Amino acid sequence: MTEHTKKLTTRKIVFCAAALALALVIATVIKLPSLPAGGSITLFSMLVICLTGYWYGPAAGLITAFAYGILQFITGPYIVHPLQVLLDYPLAFGALGLSGFFWKSKNGLIKGYLAGVLGRLIVHNISGYLFYTEYVSHNPAANLAAVWGSTLYNMSYILPEMILTLVLLALPPVRKVMLRLKTLANQP
Repeated sequence: MTEHTKKLTTRKIVFCAAALALALVIATVIKLPSLPAGGSITLFSMLVICLTGYWYGPAAGLITAFAYGILQFITGPYIVHPLQVLLDYPLAFGALGLSGFFWKSKNGLIKGYLAGVLGRLIVHNISGYLFYTEYVSHNPAANLAAVWGSTLYNMSYILPEMILTLVLLALPPVRKVMLRLKTLANQP
């Protein structure tokens, strides 16, 4: 890493704050209707958070994503089990910051986005498993049902948004804009 990439600059703070604000607006104002069992598909809010990791690496990506999770909790919490406070908000949304580990690789935005979204899905699944096991007996068959219930529920809203975003990122003009944004975000 060069000294420029390690240094916290006003530009980095502004770009991360802008991404955080935009993602929050998308998630609270521009989201599609909630699904019958809960959860909702937002139009590209996960991508906007993953961009911070793509621009600046894992530290900025994880911090921004963690902050986004806290803001999600403040603006609309849904808590059934006490561990959900930690798992469903700062940790699950914080996983979107895993995108930063791919910031220097070829197709880093797509790889990072997939890593972040899959990380979020895994953490939500753990949280969902805890939720479902509160309401089913503790035999192995019921635990398997809890795993499947959590996975299917979380995939019902995360997977469609992921697919829509990957389609968007596959468009050549969008790829060009994303590269230009990365260049703009990293100007000294």
